[in-house]
Amino acid sequence: MSMMDIFRKTRRTAYAAAAVLLGCALLPLATPAQVASYGEKQTGDQYGNELPTVLKSAAINQRLNGQIPLNSTWTDETGKSVHLGDYFQNGKPAILALVYYQCPMLCSEELDGLTQALAMVHLNPGKDFQVVIASIDPSDTPAMAEQKKALYTKRYARPGTEAGWHFLVGPQPSIDALSSAVGFGYVRVPGPDGKLTQFAHASAIQILTPEGKVAQYYLGVEYSPKDVLLGLVEASGNKIGSPVANILTYCYHYDPHRNRHSIIVARVVQLSGMVTLAGLGGFMFLMFRRDHQIAKEQNHLTRRSDPDRDVS
Repeated sequence: MSMMDIFRKTRRTAYAAAAVLLGCALLPLATPAQVASYGEKQTGDQYGNELPTVLKSAAINQRLNGQIPLNSTWTDETGKSVHLGDYFQNGKPAILALVYYQCPMLCSEELDGLTQALAMVHLNPGKDFQVVIASIDPSDTPAMAEQKKALYTKRYARPGTEAGWHFLVGPQPSIDALSSAVGFGYVRVPGPDGKLTQFAHASAIQILTPEGKVAQYYLGVEYSPKDVLLGLVEASGNKIGSPVANILTYCYHYDPHRNRHSIIVARVVQLSGMVTLAGLGGFMFLMFRRDHQIAKEQNHLTRRSDPDRDVS
């Protein structure tokens, strides 16, 4: 067997191997990442497109222009009895979030997202707007509210604005009145100990006008600073926004760490596939270029040895 035959056989083998590897590299790119979207972060006794039964009562019904109960009685983080109307006396809008302070799942993600968004908004709580965080759990205490306020105002890291953050707890009638006014549905669910100590609910914040009317909803756990700023500016002029797409993130059997890690793993697999694809593409390009060069050199040698031979 001549050296040229050996080279051609080796080249065919290399091409075949490259084709197999190329097909493997394309698999991570062609297959969609199996990562749950925000609207699918729940488990239960039903699957597919059907929500678990418990979540059918834990929805956000957007009640734009609805009036919140300004006379409802609450207790703030200092233990002082307050009314919601106390935060609407300076003619400024407010941001409202309904959570509960013993939440082991989504509520912290929601408050983190709100804090991060507000950190990039040039308006200041207390001066330009109010932040009202109200608990839906009547067993939450002012001490818990105080801890949450200390945590999030520290993360917000804008000294002098603490007076614009209000963390409230309240009795069941006040909770019912407020949640009903903004269309915030929630359901008690058992915790790990089997007791009804947790809540299934969706994640959302509401922008309120200086009159205490619902001007805009922002759903999920991440909020665009530009959207929040625009919502506050429009609400300050008593403008009512439009309904937003009802894509909800549920606080029910929600594991943000598992989901985040799944996203990272999926992206790494896809990136690895792209790198492999690029490497194989470069390899095949060099092989074809080398074949073309060898063919040119062979034709040149043939012409020199036999000028009358047709090598086309």
